Amino acid sequence: MKNRLIPAAAATPLATGLAQASKPPASAADSDPVTLGWMVGSPPPADKLIRWADMSFFRFPQYRWTFANFRQLLPTTNVSRGDAAVAVLPRAERSDIDGVSFQPLGSTDTMTWARSLEANYTDAIIVLHKGRVVYERYFGVMDASRPHAAMSVTKSLFGTLAAMLVAEGTLDPNALVTRYIPELKDTAYGDASVREVMDMTVGVKFSEDYADPQAEIWEHLRAGGVFPRAPGSTGPQGFQQFLLGSKKEGEHGQAFGYKTINSDVLGWLIARASGEPVGRLFTERIWSKLGAEHDAYMIVDSTGYEFAGGGFNATLRDMARFGEMMRLEGRFNGQQIVPRAVVDEIRRGGSQAKFAKAGFSTLPGWRYHDMWWLSNDEDGAYAARGIHGQTVYIDPKAEMVIARFASHPQAANAHLDPTSLPAYRALGRFLMR
Repeated sequence: MKNRLIPAAAATPLATGLAQASKPPASAADSDPVTLGWMVGSPPPADKLIRWADMSFFRFPQYRWTFANFRQLLPTTNVSRGDAAVAVLPRAERSDIDGVSFQPLGSTDTMTWARSLEANYTDAIIVLHKGRVVYERYFGVMDASRPHAAMSVTKSLFGTLAAMLVAEGTLDPNALVTRYIPELKDTAYGDASVREVMDMTVGVKFSEDYADPQAEIWEHLRAGGVFPRAPGSTGPQGFQQFLLGSKKEGEHGQAFGYKTINSDVLGWLIARASGEPVGRLFTERIWSKLGAEHDAYMIVDSTGYEFAGGGFNATLRDMARFGEMMRLEGRFNGQQIVPRAVVDEIRRGGSQAKFAKAGFSTLPGWRYHDMWWLSNDEDGAYAARGIHGQTVYIDPKAEMVIARFASHPQAANAHLDPTSLPAYRALGRFLMR
């Protein structure tokens, strides 16, 4: 069903894709891409046109349209749903969820579930309880058939695939990266292990600070063609070429450091160990078995190499199917897609002590393992997370899965966690009553 957001309170100033904003961003209602008329017309008027080449595609509020339309702007490869029947998601929708209330982190006030959706610039959200759809909403240009950028949720998808290869002996977690990718011997990864890559405990010089225009993440994205390169640029061309210039900083295995560059290494490791491109292997081993409604797609660089750190795009219900498969310990659509032991290993792994060193103030006590975020709470909740508010959140005790797409003006999830994580927990408690 299609809802329109009501006006939200003013957000705080932020850094957009290019520069620090000088005033609070427009509210969720005022930045609605349908209301603003982005890319409507043939051709659209000049003031409504969104382009890749001038970076307007990654400015707020334009990217509220972009995140649901990346395929119109960037090269992609298909992730096929296969030819099997769609796995039906039974429906048992509830009218009482919007009123669920909770206390945001660091606040003495209360907020309702419905209010949290506008506060977080939600584009689409679905809640499964015991495998049934109890809540589903779409905003802006989104609908049930439109893929949306999953951003770094991509990491968890391919972390799961890598864990499967480890379980079957195809990928050795204790081996050095260079056993599979000798080209990285003179880089930060020359003495790093596969396990350190999978858990992001590699000592590599790489800043993920999206508010800093000098951070390595921007050069990384330009190298992969996600962002345009400056005319005459002599920088790396392609994600793999970018990896060849990585420098060591600190010691491996000592602390968690969230750095997208590790996911590109993992994608390369998967491809080398399996002998197949990571997107194709993910299609064969997972996506085509879910009974998905729609094909997904992957953003690729100029060499056709998949952006394993954040290039996956899919529809909301299909992301929920993936989450439900994980909740059911790898079994879904009448088959064991991911071995149960792999799901158990993902949920058990990671170090709280190493994670704490990263300083994620909204995630005390959490862990990170196989590219998954693990809460360590009494429900055993864990999540795949991406910038601007993308998530697949799994609460095994509450038998609940939440898939959300969003386009928050600020990239880091620290800006969404205060009104997301307690909302998810409150909803889980509500559904268990």
